[in-house]
Amino acid sequence: MAIWIEEEDCIGCGLCIDSCPYDAIEIIDDKAKFNDNCNECGACIESCEENAIKTDTVPEEKEVSLGDYTGVWVFAEQRSGELGKVGPQLLGGGRELADNLGHELCAIVLGHEIKSLADTLIAHGADKVYVADAPILKDYQTDAYTGVIADLIKTYRPNIVIYGATHIGRDLAPRIARRLEVGLTADCTELTIDDEEKLLLQTRPAFGGNVMATIICPNTRPQMSTVRPGIMKELDPDENRKGEIIDVDVKVTENELLTKIIEIVKEKRKIVNLEEASIIISGGRGVGSKDG
Repeated sequence: MAIWIEEEDCIGCGLCIDSCPYDAIEIIDDKAKFNDNCNECGACIESCEENAIKTDTVPEEKEVSLGDYTGVWVFAEQRSGELGKVGPQLLGGGRELADNLGHELCAIVLGHEIKSLADTLIAHGADKVYVADAPILKDYQTDAYTGVIADLIKTYRPNIVIYGATHIGRDLAPRIARRLEVGLTADCTELTIDDEEKLLLQTRPAFGGNVMATIICPNTRPQMSTVRPGIMKELDPDENRKGEIIDVDVKVTENELLTKIIEIVKEKRKIVNLEEASIIISGGRGVGSKDG
């Protein structure tokens, strides 16, 4: 797949910049330009109201019965077998969405020797947990995770899928969206359900944070969003909750992957994760002060 921008059609509005999860688009001489960060994921194509972003991939015409899609899904990240904080946070917000729709709340977790995480996810509100447990999924790899999750979505047809706007989520979500040919709203700060149409209302900052845009995806399913860590609040875990655990048959092989992890190097530095901080204090100097 190739993606390019037709300069004569581009008006330099900047909508594509907000849609790109990789900061791969810049406005130069009043025209949008791709920089070296672009990996041709296609997340920007539908954002262009002037149809200036082109691709050589022709989507197949297909009918989608929206009523066949049900359930709210959350992608729960794990690293080295430990559940990330963003998964339980998304389950807290997803619980409210699922209850509003009358749907099940489900979690997806991928990794190796991570089946025990399913009980934790159920305690935090999941009704079902899809567990893809295989050595090839031990560490995050884009191709492997994209293939497994995309196949799950095609099989079970969830109505809504939510990812954390983390390093992994920002890499994974647009690739799944492209493979499924559906929309994706990145870096959301609020998700609610429209009372009349029962559509997912996805709110995120636009135009450098000067405007809050609410986006809907009325014609495709699933409706997909990435949500900034710390926005949603996790529920108090209930160890007595019961849920269903579904083991996923992982069919991805090493030969199908474009990359291979040789070594993971962890720096031994004591740093504060701002995404998990409850209070952040920032100081600065005013413009025009006596100190210059």
